[in-house]
Amino acid sequence: MIRTVVLDIGETLTRDDRYWAAWADWLGAPRHTLSALVGAVVVDGRDNADALRMLRPGLDVGAEYAAREAAGRGEQLDESDLYDDVRPALAAVQAAGARVVIAGNQSPKAGEMLRALDLPADVVTVSGEWGVAKPSPEFFERVLELSGAPAAETLYVGDHPANDIGPARAAGLATAHLRRGPWGFWWADEVRATGAADYSIDSLHDLVSIVKT
Repeated sequence: MIRTVVLDIGETLTRDDRYWAAWADWLGAPRHTLSALVGAVVVDGRDNADALRMLRPGLDVGAEYAAREAAGRGEQLDESDLYDDVRPALAAVQAAGARVVIAGNQSPKAGEMLRALDLPADVVTVSGEWGVAKPSPEFFERVLELSGAPAAETLYVGDHPANDIGPARAAGLATAHLRRGPWGFWWADEVRATGAADYSIDSLHDLVSIVKT
C-alpha cells in the first residue's frame, strides 16, 4: 500500500526547455548546440552541468548562476513549464487518499516559484532549502521525515536512474521511473530490463492505479 507519493521536479513535473535555452542565451551559444551537449552527458551518465562546462571549460556554474540573477536573467518558472498531466494527476492521487510531496534538486528560488503555483500537493520543498541534494542518502532521510509513512509505503517518482531511482530504493522507498525527458527516455529500457524500479510509468496519471492497489 502506498500512502505517500513523493515527486522529483525537473522533467517529472516541469519541462527543462526554458532552463537550458536561458543558459544557452547567457553563454552566447546556439540553443541546439547546448541541447545536443545535454544529450551527450545523458548518454554518458554524467552530471547535467557538464554540458555547460563543455561550452565553457572551467566554468563556475554557481558564480554564473548568481551573475544571471544579478543581471535580471535568472531562473523563471510558471504554469507554462508544467507538463499537462501534473495538476490533474496530483489532484487524483490526493483524491485517492495519498499524501503528495514534491521534493527535488532545485534552488530556493525555484522552490518559491513552485509554491506560488499552488499545486495539488501537501508539501513542496527543494534541496537548496535543505542544504543537501540527491543522490545523497540524507536527502531521502529528509523525504521520509516529510512522508509521514514508512519507507515501504512511500513512493518516489522520478526520471533519473542515478539521482532518483537508485538512491530512493537504497533508502527503502518504493520507486517509479517516469519515461519522460532525456534521462527518462534514454535509460527507460535499462531500468525496465534490470528491474531497478518497482514501477515503470509513462504518465503521472499511472500513479493513481498504483496508489489504489
